[in-house]
Amino acid sequence: MYVSTKWLENYVDTKGIAPADLAEKITRAGIEVDTIIDRSEGLTNIVVGHVESCEKHPEADKLNICQVNVGEETVQIICGAPNVAAGQNIIAALPGAKLPGGMKIKKAKLRGEVSNGMICSLQELGVEGKTVAKAYAEGIYVLPADAAPGTDALSLAGLDDVILEFDLTPNRADALSMLGVAYEVGAILSEDVKLPKIEYTASNEKAEDVLSLKVEAVEDNPMYVAKVVKNVKVAESPLWLQNYLMAAGVRPHNNVVDITNFVLLEYGQPLHAFDYDRLATKEIVVRHAAEGEKMTTLDDVERTLHADQLVITNGKEPVALAGVMGGANSEVHDGTTTVVIESAYFAPASVRKTSKDVGLRSDASTRFEKGVDPNRVAEAAERAAQLMAELAGGEVLAGSVQFDELDKESVRILLSPDYVNQRLGMKIPMDEMVSILGRLQIPVEAANGQLVVDAPTRRQDLRIREDLIEEIARLYGYDEIPMTLPIGESVPGGLNSFQEKRRLVRRYMESAGLYQAITYSLTSRAESQSFALETAPVTELLMPMSEDRSILRQSLLPHLLDATTYNVARRIDTVSLYETGSVFLGTQEDGLPKEVGHVAAVITGKWVDHAWQQENKKVDFFVMKGIVEGLMDTLGLTDKVTYAKATHDGLHPGRTADILLNGSVVGVLGQLHPTEQKKRDLKETYVMEMNLALLLAESAEALVYEQVPRYPSMSRDIALVVSKEEAAGSLMDIIQEAGGKLLKDVAVFDLYEGDKVEEGTKSLAFSLTYFDPERTLTDEEVVTRHDKVLAALKEKSGAVLRG
Repeated sequence: MYVSTKWLENYVDTKGIAPADLAEKITRAGIEVDTIIDRSEGLTNIVVGHVESCEKHPEADKLNICQVNVGEETVQIICGAPNVAAGQNIIAALPGAKLPGGMKIKKAKLRGEVSNGMICSLQELGVEGKTVAKAYAEGIYVLPADAAPGTDALSLAGLDDVILEFDLTPNRADALSMLGVAYEVGAILSEDVKLPKIEYTASNEKAEDVLSLKVEAVEDNPMYVAKVVKNVKVAESPLWLQNYLMAAGVRPHNNVVDITNFVLLEYGQPLHAFDYDRLATKEIVVRHAAEGEKMTTLDDVERTLHADQLVITNGKEPVALAGVMGGANSEVHDGTTTVVIESAYFAPASVRKTSKDVGLRSDASTRFEKGVDPNRVAEAAERAAQLMAELAGGEVLAGSVQFDELDKESVRILLSPDYVNQRLGMKIPMDEMVSILGRLQIPVEAANGQLVVDAPTRRQDLRIREDLIEEIARLYGYDEIPMTLPIGESVPGGLNSFQEKRRLVRRYMESAGLYQAITYSLTSRAESQSFALETAPVTELLMPMSEDRSILRQSLLPHLLDATTYNVARRIDTVSLYETGSVFLGTQEDGLPKEVGHVAAVITGKWVDHAWQQENKKVDFFVMKGIVEGLMDTLGLTDKVTYAKATHDGLHPGRTADILLNGSVVGVLGQLHPTEQKKRDLKETYVMEMNLALLLAESAEALVYEQVPRYPSMSRDIALVVSKEEAAGSLMDIIQEAGGKLLKDVAVFDLYEGDKVEEGTKSLAFSLTYFDPERTLTDEEVVTRHDKVLAALKEKSGAVLRG
């Protein structure tokens, strides 16, 4: 939002305060002023000139020799502008003048003719080209006929102005208007706000006699006001109006269109002007478009409409896309004599969707999207009618054609001064609070120790007590808030049990050689349930950034694999990543997504690579399984976790296992399926994902320490011949059960499937460790227990000792 301080002075007295100081005060009160633009900075010796004669240069077809009256004398200036002519009042930069960019004007000769200065365009004076009226966009700027030669041209062209550029937060839609800014500045400076006085003489003819109105889409258009102005004369706007528009970054067109833009900037209420005669009917119908209906907008683009888009029609065809842009078929032009002024309240959601669908965003749609003041819809139309009577010679028909089912009631908020002071840590007197709200033109009364506040409809951001507390704090001064210590019981900060254990998991994974990754929680529909341990209805975003970020993930692995592919594609052959994060499984009773903590890992490439020792080892299933086992040992869950052969989509059917906690599946580990590896341009890759929430809930709350053994252990190795289908894990379970409390540990250390054993069988070798922490075991005890183990193996699995 560009705010002209010269324009602002029409509503609030800012004289005596420098623009830089005003900007500082506004910023400290909560609206950031990004830039201060002094339009006259560096400009000197620039005056009004009158072109007395203009003749072609004898030596150059594109140059003109102009005799220019600059007040005290007539000087010769050579000008190449195509629109220069005798009788014009122009802007002349005399020798010694300075222009933007450090350009200095000197007396010079052009093709043998003396030039004592320069006739300027607005662009040469620092005005942005897109805001200059099209008539002057390619040439010099022509001043009004009553401009006196020799006087200050900067003042006449509105360049003796300072512009404040506001960086508004989305909630401060009220400051998208000059009146909204005036309320803000008036409150800061404790000055009254002077509102425009709307006075005009209406004709005897009534608007309702020449125009009818029907609103079919009441939900999206609860209020519509139309005023009719006859006998308008479309012409160039007066200079003051053009200057204000250009200062605000808006290009002037003609007096009718400029008036609608002026009122938009003044009131924050978008207006539209229709050519009454080009409407072709005497009615306006507001409805939703028919699916596939077409219209051509003011930018001469034919648009295909959808059934949820709101349109203004003449009862037959669309003449405007409501709140976004008018139609070319009803545009005001030089021959327009009767104008219909539209002022309406369009539902923000409707305008936002239409604007997005058609790819059009305008000053009008921006304001409608944020919500306009319901109580200024009709007033803005009256203001435009007044200006058309004054500046276009129009005759305003009495009354207006209006539909109104809009709620214009203010929000009442009760506020306790104690509540305010408690939240701010201050002691602001109630009278001061009343004064601050009064300066903001917010109706307030003090009753029974409470503040009764009626939030004005122009401030759509004031809805709850906290909104008013913010208003009081920022106008009282954030710098006045004292530095205090919190009052009340203090609780020492620290990690809870889950956080401590999660940190332990991260430390282990990093110590195991993996790097932490943090990936997006949002994914595409195609990958939303890939590799999921548990599937549930997906949670979709209402307004996603893109199709690839539209759904909450149900597994960490897809994005971890994306990160792996990204690194491998950049010649990082060995990648080991892990992530602890949330997956989202359906919704809870409160309607929010069910968030579950997971841990996942991906490894590919080499696990050991010692070139000097000529030692290297590729990652395999047992590397990933070893990482998982180490994590279980860290969490104290080794005795509660088992592994079982499994199949999962996207994983290798022969190299995949479920991870079971107390017999229930809590995770999966295995090799990525070769097809999936090829699709992702990866070599042999292993993955793991587990439900971290279940693991941490089961893990010990504290570390358990064991005394260093005082007594020796005894070990026995056995090689068993079993069926090829027999799993080593099943044999280990038998051994553990038969070994009883004397068997401390059992581990597989060899697998043989060669010609030394019968076809269909294999040999598995186990190392058994016997131990009693209270005493030294005898050979007889170990032999007795070991025989029981061998007997159990033969009975339950048919295993026999290999000879």
